[in-house]
Amino acid sequence: MNWVVSTFSTSIGKKYLMAVSGMLFLLFLAVHLVGNLTIYGGAEAFNSYSEHLHALGPLLAAAEVLLVLAALLHITMGVTLFFQNRRARPVRYAVDKTGGGGRTIFSQTMPYTGLAILVFVIMHLTAVSRFFVDRTQKTAFQVVTELFSNELYVALYMVFMVIVAFHVRHGLWSAFQTVGANHPKYMPFFEKLSAIFAIIVGVGFGTLPMAISLMN
Repeated sequence: MNWVVSTFSTSIGKKYLMAVSGMLFLLFLAVHLVGNLTIYGGAEAFNSYSEHLHALGPLLAAAEVLLVLAALLHITMGVTLFFQNRRARPVRYAVDKTGGGGRTIFSQTMPYTGLAILVFVIMHLTAVSRFFVDRTQKTAFQVVTELFSNELYVALYMVFMVIVAFHVRHGLWSAFQTVGANHPKYMPFFEKLSAIFAIIVGVGFGTLPMAISLMN
């Protein structure tokens, strides 16, 4: 047990925990995006997806608990590493805008995009979660449609989707690096994969308000 504590109390151990918890969220994003894209099928398709999702009952509750625990772990490790890095490296490095292993605009903004995403998650859950929405006979599609009829919310949502894409772009690449894929032969592939996944997430979620707008 002591070796577990000693291992995960190191910077490498904390980065590993952050990588694993981050990958859980990336898996959630992928599944969540696939589900939300049923909006393109109209109200019936999206409501059917929502009903099937909530019919999972205990499994859905367990997944939600796992995500909350992963979030707490990810945030704790992120904040800890942020301040450790600031103490160890008081002089900031120049930004490497070419990507790869140096400091990039994506890596430099990770703490701030992470904080912004936390704000967005709280805002979004408050707006759409079954625990907070108006408990009437509104369907899931009606709730989302009303939400995206708010121009201010849509504007904020679009900005946050860009921020999410930024965070995912470096986060996925960094996670691959942390878990042992840091090899000159493979990292260029993982870097491209991270960029493609970030674009899919940003564009996929970002087009949802437009899809709903076209249906109304």
